[in-house]
Amino acid sequence: QVQLVESGGGLVQAGGSLRLSCAASGRTFSRYAMGWFRQAPGNEREFVAVINWSGGSTYYADSVKGRFTISRDNTKNTVYLQMNSLKPEDTAVYYCAADSRGYMATLPDDYNYWGQGTQVTVSS
Repeated sequence: QVQLVESGGGLVQAGGSLRLSCAASGRTFSRYAMGWFRQAPGNEREFVAVINWSGGSTYYADSVKGRFTISRDNTKNTVYLQMNSLKPEDTAVYYCAADSRGYMATLPDDYNYWGQGTQVTVSS
């Protein structure tokens, strides 16, 4: 069983930056692929970024590529999402998720553990 707790959300002006953190419980965190997703009101949950178990491989949605960076520190059981050059369309609740299979999946149904989410609001 893995529990995930996100933090770091908030209100920022367009062009600004935020760093989200996701702290995980459990001794097997380092085996999991970790993903970030987001959901805006009225929209489906969408993929943002994923990182493999070691941190050596990452993949991003086209909408955030070049602006967001996913990373992890397995010694701290934490995954991060550095968000730069934020846009109003990045406004959403951001969720971290764990895939115990270790695959770098992009679909929400492929993840078996989820955090409660953290709100990110970007003002224009």
